[in-house]
Amino acid sequence: MLTREMAETIVQEASLRVDRNVNIMNRNGKIIASCDPSRLNQIHAGALEVIKDGRTIIIYPEDKLSGAKPGINLPIVFQEKIIGVIGITGDPKKISEIGELVKMMTELMINQKYIASQSEWKQTTKDMLLEQLLKKELSYHDIDRLIGKLDFEFIPTFVTVIIQIEERSSIVSNKTLIESLENACHPKRGFIGVIHVNKLCIAFTNISEAEIDKKILTVYQVLKGLHIQFRLSYSLPFDKLKDFRESYLDCDLALKVSDRNKEIVSYAQLETKVLIYRMNQQLSKRFAKRILEKVNEENIKTLKAFFNHNLHIQKTAEELFIHRNTLIYRLNKISEQTGLDPRKFEDALSLQVAIWIYEQL
Repeated sequence: MLTREMAETIVQEASLRVDRNVNIMNRNGKIIASCDPSRLNQIHAGALEVIKDGRTIIIYPEDKLSGAKPGINLPIVFQEKIIGVIGITGDPKKISEIGELVKMMTELMINQKYIASQSEWKQTTKDMLLEQLLKKELSYHDIDRLIGKLDFEFIPTFVTVIIQIEERSSIVSNKTLIESLENACHPKRGFIGVIHVNKLCIAFTNISEAEIDKKILTVYQVLKGLHIQFRLSYSLPFDKLKDFRESYLDCDLALKVSDRNKEIVSYAQLETKVLIYRMNQQLSKRFAKRILEKVNEENIKTLKAFFNHNLHIQKTAEELFIHRNTLIYRLNKISEQTGLDPRKFEDALSLQVAIWIYEQL
């Protein structure tokens, strides 16, 4: 646990605070970090006594100990075990009061480092689990092994969420974001994996359909609270691990085909559009071109507004800031150009499908 790199950090921090030479010795009594480079790798007799007896050793000027100078040497304790010794050089009478403070600071730094390393290890394990779940061929042995290392419930029903980060403050790291999301969303009922630096995946587990909207709202509030610009999509609920990859691909595609100004995208609301997007591309393009060939951009915008308002004339006219008679004129013009009347359900469906395809070209 007490590495040379960590010891060097402790020496730098401690020496600045107490304005004294500080040494760190490992369990073998070897000096692994010091303000005095000439003392590195020497065996410190005082440290050996500390490790042997488990108590603080004070070395006075008149004491003759190999590799030791006057000062105070204290055990570094981690999880009830001595993992090293910290030594402060100087007159014992002048430094005895600060010795315990330096020891406390050292043990706190080690504990914080341990907690951070455990957090990193857990996140790496979660990322590996996500990688396994996204494979075409699942290895249930590897999945069970990884789940066994993590403290959460991995039982149905599942929901997949993708968070695409568009912009954020440089101070909001993925670590900060993940911790905030896990604290808000009950960390034992799912996990968060990193796809890449600006793309995260949440796997909610043991979730009822009634809870889904609440969970999504919680995620939304966390992201907003951290002032992150994002787009989020979530899958239909599913019960089998083999469906995890498909649910992820559904979410990914939902983000691609949806309005880019929309922050929250439900796959369920876009399923028809996604199905059309997955059709044969050549046939789709030919269909869209045939339908919309004579329709200009203004009238395509008109159709989109008309469909968004469920074929409601007045609401569409208000959104477009035009008179209802102008809207009716445009709809009649579209009907002449395409042979399809946007006010009739079947014709409107064909036009809507053509527009969806057109948007992806």
